[in-house]
Amino acid sequence: MVKNNAVIATVLFALAVTVASVSYTFFQLYEINRAKHIDNIFTKHSLISQIYHTYLLKQISEPMFEANLALYDLDDITSQQEYEKVIRQGKILKSDGTTDPTVVDLTSFDSSYSAQSVQPIIISMIEYQGKIYFWVESSHHTVLLQDRNIASYNPINLLSAYGTLMSMLLISFALIIHRLSPLRKLRRQIARFGEGDMGVRFKMKGSDEIALIANELDNTQHKIRSLIESRNLFLRNIMHELKTPIAKGRIVATMMNDEKQQGRFLGIFERLESLIGEFALIEEISSGSQHVEKKEYRLVDIIDGAIDSAMVEYDSVQCTIDGTIKIDVDYRLFVTAVKNLIDNAIKYSPDKTMQIMVEGEEIIFMNIGEPLKNPLSYYIEPFTKDHPTKDSFGLGLYIVDAILKEHGYVLAYERRKNINCFIFVPVKSTKRK
Repeated sequence: MVKNNAVIATVLFALAVTVASVSYTFFQLYEINRAKHIDNIFTKHSLISQIYHTYLLKQISEPMFEANLALYDLDDITSQQEYEKVIRQGKILKSDGTTDPTVVDLTSFDSSYSAQSVQPIIISMIEYQGKIYFWVESSHHTVLLQDRNIASYNPINLLSAYGTLMSMLLISFALIIHRLSPLRKLRRQIARFGEGDMGVRFKMKGSDEIALIANELDNTQHKIRSLIESRNLFLRNIMHELKTPIAKGRIVATMMNDEKQQGRFLGIFERLESLIGEFALIEEISSGSQHVEKKEYRLVDIIDGAIDSAMVEYDSVQCTIDGTIKIDVDYRLFVTAVKNLIDNAIKYSPDKTMQIMVEGEEIIFMNIGEPLKNPLSYYIEPFTKDHPTKDSFGLGLYIVDAILKEHGYVLAYERRKNINCFIFVPVKSTKRK
């Protein structure tokens, strides 16, 4: 399925890679911006730490402490219920522990002093329901402060940019796929044309590359259709023109008194009719215009039909084949292929006999004779033969090979001692060269 839609699959793959890359890039931007936002807010913790230290050292009163907090938009959360919710359900964005240096407290007129060591203070920034809190902890006291002036990070601008870019990407790729959609229709039309539907039209509106290709195909189709019609007309005419004088010649030949001359002329006309028939079959196979109707037939029935068609004696063909073996073929074409092999085997056999047998799925035609002087590929070309004779046109094996290809077989050759073996080998099990 993917192979049949490779262009669309490539576009969709490019879209997936682009969307993934853009999404990853924006996610990284979101993480960086959010971290910077948190760091910028958390710089306020040093100020809170200083005020809290001063309060712990009793250098300012509680009202003054609260006034300093209010000055910096910080509210002390006094509700125990709200305190518990924020501490338990809030998300800690950042935390830091600080220790102030020893604070000097002057307590006497003679400048005597004593040192107080301040315990470490831990300040955590918490996000809860879109609000920012600072949780200040020490060994003696904790306080939860809400920052009224600062809200949690809101990536609305980044999301807007991401949504805009993704929309543009999706629209662009949708337009590309829309512009490529005629390719699928064009592919189906070409497939129908290849199957022989000469009525298919390729013409397409537009001036883009696909439309230009479709219109050129439409023009080419018209030319091909004209050539095919001309060829068919020529073949019909030439077949008619050739068969008519041959038929008249056969009639005239039968009226001759000299039997020797009569037989000679009848042989010539029979050869001409055979040649015309082979030419017609070659044209039918090579052009792909034949309608192959495959059905299941017994192999022995096909061989019997081929023997009758070859007009040879049944005693000349030794057939050792199980009568239950069946093959799925076009009867007329396959009989022609078997007939040509029977005719060749008997023609080139010194004792004018041959044998047909089956090994597995392979059908083997054997005869005693000289080995082939050239590779088999030489003989399946038209008009090739080792021994020019008046009864051969060099088309037999060419026709056999073409028919076998239509049925999923290939023609193979083996030499077994003094026996020539021509073999019909199914393509799915081909092991021979």
